[in-house]
Amino acid sequence: MGREGKRVCLLAGGWLVSLWLASAVVQAQQQVASRFVDEPTAEQVAFFEKKIRPVLVEHCYKCHSASAEKVRGELLLDSRAGVRQGGVNGPIIVPGRPEKSRLIQALRHTDPDTAMPPKGKLPETVITDFETWVRMGAPDPRHETALASAKYGVDPAKAKAHWAFQPPRLPPVPTVQTGQSLSPIDAFVVTARQAKGLTPVGQAERRTLLRRVYFDLIGLPPSPEEVEAFVADRSPDAFEKVVDRLLSSPHFGERWGRHWLDLARYAESSGKTVNVNYPHAWRYRDYVIAAFNADKPYDQFIREQIAGDLLPSDDPKQKAERLIATGFLAIGPKALNETSTLQFELDIADEQIDVVTQVFLGLTIACARCHDHKFEPFTQRDYYALAGIFRSTQTCYGTIRQIQAQRPSPLLELPKECGLPAGTPEKLTAEERSRLRQQIDELNKQIAESTDIIRRLILAAQVAGLRSRLDSFDANGEPKLLAMGVRDKPAPPGMGGGPFGPRPGPLGMRMTPRVNRFTGQTVIADSPIFQRGEPDQPGTELVPRGLPVVLTRQPLRIPATTSGRRQLADWIAAADNPLTARVLVNRVWLHLFGRGLVPTPDNFGLSGQPPSHPELLDYLAVTFVQQDRWSIKKLIRRLVLTQTYQLDSRWDASCYERDPDNVYLWRMTPRRLEAECLRDAILAVSGQLERTPPVGSPVARAGEGGVNLPRFGVGSLPAAANDPRNNHRSIYLPILRDQLPEALALFDAPDPSLIVHERTATTVPSQALFMLNNPLVGRCADALAGQLLRQTASDSERIRTAYLRCYSRPPTSWEIERAEKFLVDYKAQLARDRIPAFRREREAWTAFVHALLASAEFQYRR
Repeated sequence: MGREGKRVCLLAGGWLVSLWLASAVVQAQQQVASRFVDEPTAEQVAFFEKKIRPVLVEHCYKCHSASAEKVRGELLLDSRAGVRQGGVNGPIIVPGRPEKSRLIQALRHTDPDTAMPPKGKLPETVITDFETWVRMGAPDPRHETALASAKYGVDPAKAKAHWAFQPPRLPPVPTVQTGQSLSPIDAFVVTARQAKGLTPVGQAERRTLLRRVYFDLIGLPPSPEEVEAFVADRSPDAFEKVVDRLLSSPHFGERWGRHWLDLARYAESSGKTVNVNYPHAWRYRDYVIAAFNADKPYDQFIREQIAGDLLPSDDPKQKAERLIATGFLAIGPKALNETSTLQFELDIADEQIDVVTQVFLGLTIACARCHDHKFEPFTQRDYYALAGIFRSTQTCYGTIRQIQAQRPSPLLELPKECGLPAGTPEKLTAEERSRLRQQIDELNKQIAESTDIIRRLILAAQVAGLRSRLDSFDANGEPKLLAMGVRDKPAPPGMGGGPFGPRPGPLGMRMTPRVNRFTGQTVIADSPIFQRGEPDQPGTELVPRGLPVVLTRQPLRIPATTSGRRQLADWIAAADNPLTARVLVNRVWLHLFGRGLVPTPDNFGLSGQPPSHPELLDYLAVTFVQQDRWSIKKLIRRLVLTQTYQLDSRWDASCYERDPDNVYLWRMTPRRLEAECLRDAILAVSGQLERTPPVGSPVARAGEGGVNLPRFGVGSLPAAANDPRNNHRSIYLPILRDQLPEALALFDAPDPSLIVHERTATTVPSQALFMLNNPLVGRCADALAGQLLRQTASDSERIRTAYLRCYSRPPTSWEIERAEKFLVDYKAQLARDRIPAFRREREAWTAFVHALLASAEFQYRR
């Protein structure tokens, strides 16, 4: 810690205690990380089911399962207990330490005598997945014994009766005798709370409530003037007016759009083994922000993201927006070094099935790719009914062909008349176009003359980069309007049998064409079931494109000439879909109250947890569709105007003993600000926040290619993501997979390769060190100190202003006394350190402000 950091701690002795507590917490976390994970998170379960279990089944069970003819090395891998116990030579996993784990050494064929599988090394991507799994603590959801793990059956008939698969019904609003006028939402909450014998802690103080709603709705703190105006406004609709103003703010879309981007696994690079840029991903980000600001009806929001390209659009701007919306299906991570076209196609379809069914339906259908779902009523046949829809879809994500990135694709070109910005403001001059062509010709000449294969590959990658830049401009040198997204593949030629598919083959079956591992599926078609998810093991029967059987009341009628995405989107967005509205209102509740009514927001299936307030969930779902007309803003407005939302966050020993998780809402649960809110708040209170959104992204200006390559005018993209001079809101920072900005990564920003329904919140020393030593925080502290010193006021008035800026409340007399003493002591120490007198005042105030920014009160929303 530097000198200033040490001095900052003089003010808040409690901050030193906080650092000590944080260290203790992280030591405990590190101990847990060094053990096996006993209770996997939803993301960890999904990772195991998709990445680990299928490999174990295909490559390991023959010799290492209870059903094997002879168990090799006394090692069983078909149960969690077997994996953890190891074999005759001892444990095979050191949790958290893949480099020390014999399992990883065997997969890497480090020792020929222990190499597994013995017939050949697995692909690098698979080994990397196993390393990630071990690093997580080897989370394994298999609680059953090895003998019982062979098959887990779910009765579809019984599954149809599952609460989440039944249409929500509007329940009667309970009558509550409280002497107060309650909203219907409050009535449901109070009834459940009273049944548990709980008493609420009372309403929040006005300053606390204002700061809460500002962060919840726009992700920024209120200004001192806004705080004082609200405190002074004693009209009965004072809070209602604040809420309406915040919902109308352009910052609303930036706040709630970020919630959606967590789900959409938004990033501006491909991630995985070869991490290359997505220069046009920013368009999807801006679409989401604009959709929330415009309060686009949620059913329309769904249709546009799944099938925007198939919706009729007469207006060029509307058509462009709908094409951009399909970027939802295109921005996921991709293994661009995959050699098999069919494998790559199946992986993309799998990722799209996963994001659509998780985000919109709260289901884990993608776990049925390799086998019938172990815990849900979804079969492989259900999975491949959906896979046919997405395999009939062309995913347009861009990228260029270069070393280990051999899967480029086209992009969608937007209508020129749409009026959207290009994101790359420069125009290509005739001289530059000529220069680019000369460079391409020279490189092609060198390729032809070279006999060194590596040099030829590098030169070819350079040609691809130059060609990409050249092709991103039209004949007049104007930048083309390009976007990531999807579109249907061509209809198969010579199709017979009418509009709803080819004529059936023998015995009424649709017969599969020969599956080509090298070309994949080039036209719209149904998909076969691939045994164990393997591309070289297609079944003989095509599965008609459609829905999982347990969710089907009426089969989708998909014309043979279209993928079926439009029909799928209409089914998901239908008012009578039992899942869609429930999942959305539960997610909004989670963001406002800190815990979903269904505590597993990613899993509304049989293995998920039931709702704590089932009648309230159904009331919200039905009224969201019928009363709010799918308006998310109206839903949020109803929720934040409840007495439940306006409860204080005080701790109560009696209530805590009965309801430690605050399931029944006896108070508002305090929460740390999310990473983006924390960074934005630091910029806002210091007056440094640039509130005008930028056009495009540094990744767009960098263009195609690897994320770590330096670019003219941009430099290193990871460096640009961490530029302390960047004053824009955090949602506009470059989001590169595996290289998140430090200000976000340290404070639990989501991994953009995952579908994140609920963020975790950790407390580690590196967070405190960031707040004390990061240049951005120091610069903002100095800026606010300068503004305070320009006030013609006493020190006590400056201290009051600082508290109002940072905490939205005035300081107590004790806090003023402590702050004044700190300033005197700090300047005395600077004098002893022989710091020039003209610098002492500014440095002292900077240190004081820095301590406020680094405090727990600043970082928490109560």
